[in-house]
Amino acid sequence: MLSIDGAILDFKQLDLLANGSSSLHRLDPRAKVIATLVFIIAVVSFGKYELSPLLPFFIYPAALIGTANLPAGFIIRKTVLVLPFAFVVGMFNPLLDRSPLLAVGSIVISGGVVSWIAIIVKAMLTVTAALTLVAVTGFPAICRALEQMGTPQAFTVQLMFLYRYIFVLTEEAGRASRARQLRACGKKGLGIASYGSLIGHLLLRTWQRAERIHMAMIARAFDGEFRTRQISRFGMAESVFLIGWVSLFVIFRLNNLPQLLGGLMTGILP
Repeated sequence: MLSIDGAILDFKQLDLLANGSSSLHRLDPRAKVIATLVFIIAVVSFGKYELSPLLPFFIYPAALIGTANLPAGFIIRKTVLVLPFAFVVGMFNPLLDRSPLLAVGSIVISGGVVSWIAIIVKAMLTVTAALTLVAVTGFPAICRALEQMGTPQAFTVQLMFLYRYIFVLTEEAGRASRARQLRACGKKGLGIASYGSLIGHLLLRTWQRAERIHMAMIARAFDGEFRTRQISRFGMAESVFLIGWVSLFVIFRLNNLPQLLGGLMTGILP
Protein backbone atom coordinates (compact mmCIF):
# COMPACT_ATOMS: atom_id res chain seq x y z
CA MET A 1 0.00 0.00 0.00
CA LEU A 2 2.79 2.36 0.89
CA SER A 3 4.57 1.69 -2.41
CA ILE A 4 1.41 2.46 -4.42
CA ASP A 5 0.78 5.64 -2.45
CA GLY A 6 4.43 6.53 -2.96
CA ALA A 7 4.09 6.05 -6.73
CA ILE A 8 1.09 8.41 -6.77
CA LEU A 9 3.03 11.03 -4.81
CA ASP A 10 6.01 10.70 -7.18
CA PHE A 11 3.86 11.45 -10.24
CA LYS A 12 2.23 14.39 -8.47
CA GLN A 13 5.64 15.61 -7.35
CA LEU A 14 6.77 15.86 -10.99
CA ASP A 15 3.63 17.83 -11.84
CA LEU A 16 4.22 20.18 -8.91
CA LEU A 17 7.84 20.74 -9.93
CA ALA A 18 6.66 21.78 -13.40
CA ASN A 19 4.75 24.70 -11.82
CA GLY A 20 7.99 26.47 -10.89
CA SER A 21 8.83 30.02 -11.93
CA SER A 22 12.49 29.81 -12.94
CA SER A 23 13.78 31.10 -16.28
CA LEU A 24 13.95 27.50 -17.48
CA HIS A 25 10.29 26.89 -16.61
CA ARG A 26 9.25 29.97 -18.59
CA LEU A 27 10.95 28.83 -21.80
CA ASP A 28 8.79 27.61 -24.66
CA PRO A 29 8.42 23.81 -24.26
CA ARG A 30 9.49 23.23 -27.88
CA ALA A 31 13.02 24.45 -27.16
CA LYS A 32 13.39 22.08 -24.20
CA VAL A 33 11.86 19.14 -26.06
CA ILE A 34 14.11 19.56 -29.12
CA ALA A 35 17.23 20.03 -26.97
CA THR A 36 16.44 16.88 -24.98
CA LEU A 37 15.76 14.86 -28.16
CA VAL A 38 19.10 15.95 -29.64
CA PHE A 39 20.77 15.09 -26.32
CA ILE A 40 19.29 11.57 -26.30
CA ILE A 41 20.20 10.95 -29.97
CA ALA A 42 23.77 12.09 -29.33
CA VAL A 43 24.12 9.86 -26.26
CA VAL A 44 22.75 6.67 -27.83
CA SER A 45 24.77 7.20 -31.05
CA PHE A 46 28.07 6.31 -29.33
CA GLY A 47 29.58 2.90 -29.93
CA LYS A 48 29.47 0.15 -27.33
CA TYR A 49 33.09 0.66 -26.26
CA GLU A 50 32.93 4.49 -26.14
CA LEU A 51 32.59 5.20 -22.43
CA SER A 52 34.70 8.25 -21.65
CA PRO A 53 33.06 10.52 -24.31
CA LEU A 54 29.75 10.09 -22.45
CA LEU A 55 30.98 11.77 -19.27
CA PRO A 56 30.71 15.44 -20.46
CA PHE A 57 27.02 14.87 -21.22
CA PHE A 58 26.25 14.86 -17.49
CA ILE A 59 26.63 18.65 -17.70
CA TYR A 60 23.21 19.02 -19.38
CA PRO A 61 20.93 17.46 -16.72
CA ALA A 62 23.10 18.93 -13.95
CA ALA A 63 22.76 22.43 -15.43
CA LEU A 64 18.99 22.10 -15.85
CA ILE A 65 18.53 20.80 -12.29
CA GLY A 66 20.65 23.64 -10.90
CA THR A 67 19.01 26.37 -13.01
CA ALA A 68 15.46 25.22 -12.26
CA ASN A 69 16.29 24.61 -8.57
CA LEU A 70 14.96 21.05 -8.75
CA PRO A 71 15.53 18.57 -5.89
CA ALA A 72 18.55 16.65 -7.19
CA GLY A 73 18.06 13.82 -4.70
CA PHE A 74 14.51 13.18 -5.95
CA ILE A 75 15.62 13.04 -9.62
CA ILE A 76 18.57 10.76 -8.78
CA ARG A 77 16.36 8.38 -6.76
CA LYS A 78 13.89 8.08 -9.64
CA THR A 79 16.76 7.46 -12.08
CA VAL A 80 18.25 4.74 -9.88
CA LEU A 81 14.94 2.85 -10.06
CA VAL A 82 15.48 2.31 -13.80
CA LEU A 83 19.11 1.18 -13.55
CA PRO A 84 18.32 -2.49 -12.73
CA PHE A 85 16.77 -2.80 -16.21
CA ALA A 86 19.98 -1.52 -17.83
CA PHE A 87 21.96 -3.78 -15.51
CA VAL A 88 20.03 -6.83 -16.74
CA VAL A 89 20.28 -5.82 -20.41
CA GLY A 90 24.09 -5.90 -20.37
CA MET A 91 24.80 -8.43 -17.62
CA PHE A 92 25.95 -11.13 -20.07
CA ASN A 93 28.33 -8.84 -21.98
CA PRO A 94 31.37 -9.71 -19.77
CA LEU A 95 30.75 -13.40 -20.51
CA LEU A 96 30.20 -13.03 -24.25
CA ASP A 97 32.97 -10.50 -24.94
CA ARG A 98 36.18 -11.36 -23.07
CA SER A 99 38.62 -9.68 -25.42
CA PRO A 100 40.97 -7.36 -23.46
CA LEU A 101 40.29 -3.72 -24.25
CA LEU A 102 42.31 -1.70 -21.78
CA ALA A 103 44.48 -2.11 -18.72
CA VAL A 104 44.56 -0.13 -15.49
CA GLY A 105 47.91 -1.00 -13.96
CA SER A 106 48.00 -4.77 -13.80
CA ILE A 107 44.21 -5.11 -14.14
CA VAL A 108 43.01 -5.99 -17.65
CA ILE A 109 39.45 -4.93 -18.46
CA SER A 110 37.57 -6.77 -21.19
CA GLY A 111 35.41 -5.18 -23.86
CA GLY A 112 32.30 -6.80 -22.33
CA VAL A 113 32.78 -4.98 -19.03
CA VAL A 114 33.27 -1.64 -20.81
CA SER A 115 30.16 -2.12 -22.98
CA TRP A 116 28.15 -3.13 -19.88
CA ILE A 117 29.14 0.04 -18.02
CA ALA A 118 28.44 2.09 -21.17
CA ILE A 119 24.85 0.75 -21.29
CA ILE A 120 24.29 1.74 -17.65
CA VAL A 121 25.77 5.22 -18.19
CA LYS A 122 23.62 5.79 -21.28
CA ALA A 123 20.52 4.73 -19.31
CA MET A 124 21.43 7.14 -16.50
CA LEU A 125 21.91 10.04 -18.92
CA THR A 126 18.76 9.52 -20.98
CA VAL A 127 16.45 8.80 -18.02
CA THR A 128 17.80 11.77 -16.04
CA ALA A 129 17.31 14.07 -19.03
CA ALA A 130 13.75 12.81 -19.60
CA LEU A 131 12.78 13.19 -15.93
CA THR A 132 14.30 16.66 -15.82
CA LEU A 133 12.38 17.64 -18.96
CA VAL A 134 9.09 16.54 -17.35
CA ALA A 135 9.97 18.31 -14.09
CA VAL A 136 10.67 21.69 -15.78
CA THR A 137 7.96 21.48 -18.45
CA GLY A 138 5.11 19.21 -17.39
CA PHE A 139 3.78 16.31 -19.44
CA PRO A 140 0.76 18.22 -20.90
CA ALA A 141 3.08 20.99 -22.15
CA ILE A 142 5.40 18.38 -23.71
CA CYS A 143 2.43 16.88 -25.59
CA ARG A 144 1.40 20.33 -26.82
CA ALA A 145 4.97 20.99 -27.98
CA LEU A 146 5.04 17.69 -29.88
CA GLU A 147 1.75 18.60 -31.55
CA GLN A 148 3.06 22.05 -32.53
CA MET A 149 6.10 20.36 -34.07
CA GLY A 150 3.95 18.24 -36.35
CA THR A 151 3.16 15.14 -34.32
CA PRO A 152 -0.37 13.89 -35.16
CA GLN A 153 -2.96 15.16 -32.70
CA ALA A 154 -4.39 11.67 -32.25
CA PHE A 155 -1.00 10.49 -30.97
CA THR A 156 -0.52 13.36 -28.49
CA VAL A 157 -4.09 13.00 -27.18
CA GLN A 158 -3.47 9.29 -26.60
CA LEU A 159 -0.27 10.16 -24.71
CA MET A 160 -2.23 12.59 -22.52
CA PHE A 161 -4.93 10.03 -21.78
CA LEU A 162 -2.28 7.40 -21.01
CA TYR A 163 -0.56 9.78 -18.59
CA ARG A 164 -3.82 10.67 -16.85
CA TYR A 165 -4.91 7.03 -16.75
CA ILE A 166 -1.78 6.21 -14.71
CA PHE A 167 -3.18 8.42 -11.91
CA VAL A 168 -6.58 6.71 -12.13
CA LEU A 169 -5.02 3.24 -12.06
CA THR A 170 -2.65 3.95 -9.16
CA GLU A 171 -5.35 5.65 -7.05
CA GLU A 172 -7.75 2.73 -7.52
CA ALA A 173 -4.93 0.24 -6.85
CA GLY A 174 -4.12 2.09 -3.62
CA ARG A 175 -7.76 1.88 -2.48
CA ALA A 176 -8.00 -1.83 -3.35
CA SER A 177 -4.72 -2.62 -1.59
CA ARG A 178 -5.81 -0.68 1.49
CA ALA A 179 -9.15 -2.54 1.61
CA ARG A 180 -7.36 -5.89 1.21
CA GLN A 181 -5.06 -5.14 4.14
CA LEU A 182 -7.96 -4.05 6.36
CA ARG A 183 -9.79 -7.32 5.63
CA ALA A 184 -6.66 -9.32 6.47
CA CYS A 185 -7.06 -8.30 10.17
CA GLY A 186 -3.37 -7.85 10.80
CA LYS A 187 -2.23 -10.91 8.85
CA LYS A 188 0.13 -10.77 5.88
CA GLY A 189 -2.72 -11.13 3.41
CA LEU A 190 -5.59 -13.27 2.20
CA GLY A 191 -3.50 -15.61 0.07
CA ILE A 192 -2.50 -15.70 -3.57
CA ALA A 193 -6.03 -16.68 -4.61
CA SER A 194 -7.31 -13.24 -3.60
CA TYR A 195 -5.11 -11.52 -6.20
CA GLY A 196 -7.23 -12.82 -9.12
CA SER A 197 -10.44 -11.15 -7.97
CA LEU A 198 -8.44 -8.10 -6.81
CA ILE A 199 -6.99 -7.51 -10.28
CA GLY A 200 -10.37 -8.11 -11.92
CA HIS A 201 -12.11 -5.61 -9.66
CA LEU A 202 -9.28 -3.15 -10.19
CA LEU A 203 -9.69 -3.24 -13.98
CA LEU A 204 -13.48 -2.87 -13.71
CA ARG A 205 -13.23 0.04 -11.26
CA THR A 206 -10.66 1.90 -13.34
CA TRP A 207 -12.69 1.28 -16.50
CA GLN A 208 -15.85 2.67 -14.87
CA ARG A 209 -14.03 5.67 -13.44
CA ALA A 210 -12.37 6.41 -16.78
CA GLU A 211 -15.82 6.36 -18.39
CA ARG A 212 -17.14 8.81 -15.80
CA ILE A 213 -14.16 11.10 -16.41
CA HIS A 214 -14.71 10.94 -20.18
CA MET A 215 -18.42 11.77 -19.79
CA ALA A 216 -17.51 14.73 -17.59
CA MET A 217 -15.04 15.94 -20.24
CA ILE A 218 -17.69 15.68 -22.97
CA ALA A 219 -20.14 17.59 -20.73
CA ARG A 220 -17.49 20.36 -20.57
CA ALA A 221 -17.36 20.53 -24.42
CA PHE A 222 -14.22 18.44 -24.91
CA ASP A 223 -13.79 17.97 -28.68
CA GLY A 224 -10.50 16.06 -28.83
CA GLU A 225 -8.21 19.04 -28.27
CA PHE A 226 -6.58 20.04 -24.98
CA ARG A 227 -6.66 23.83 -24.72
CA THR A 228 -4.59 25.94 -22.36
CA ARG A 229 -4.71 29.52 -21.16
CA GLN A 230 -0.91 29.73 -21.15
CA ILE A 231 0.38 31.00 -24.50
CA SER A 232 4.09 30.45 -25.13
CA ARG A 233 6.21 32.03 -27.85
CA PHE A 234 9.46 30.86 -29.39
CA GLY A 235 11.62 33.96 -29.03
CA MET A 236 15.24 34.99 -28.56
CA ALA A 237 15.67 33.24 -25.20
CA GLU A 238 14.49 29.94 -26.68
CA SER A 239 16.79 30.35 -29.71
CA VAL A 240 19.82 31.02 -27.50
CA PHE A 241 18.97 28.05 -25.26
CA LEU A 242 18.49 25.67 -28.18
CA ILE A 243 21.46 26.77 -30.30
CA GLY A 244 23.76 26.84 -27.29
CA TRP A 245 22.97 23.35 -26.05
CA VAL A 246 22.81 21.74 -29.51
CA SER A 247 26.19 23.25 -30.36
CA LEU A 248 27.62 21.88 -27.13
CA PHE A 249 26.18 18.42 -27.86
CA VAL A 250 27.80 18.45 -31.31
CA ILE A 251 31.16 19.37 -29.74
CA PHE A 252 30.78 16.60 -27.16
CA ARG A 253 29.83 14.12 -29.90
CA LEU A 254 32.69 14.91 -32.26
CA ASN A 255 35.43 15.26 -29.64
CA ASN A 256 36.51 12.98 -26.81
CA LEU A 257 36.98 15.76 -24.28
CA PRO A 258 38.15 13.57 -21.35
CA GLN A 259 40.81 12.05 -23.61
CA LEU A 260 41.90 15.46 -24.88
CA LEU A 261 42.02 16.82 -21.32
CA GLY A 262 43.99 13.79 -20.15
CA GLY A 263 46.46 14.18 -23.01
CA LEU A 264 46.84 17.87 -22.22
CA MET A 265 47.47 17.18 -18.53
CA THR A 266 50.02 14.44 -19.19
CA GLY A 267 51.73 16.75 -21.67
CA ILE A 268 51.98 19.56 -19.13
CA LEU A 269 52.86 17.51 -16.07
CA PRO A 270 56.34 15.96 -16.03
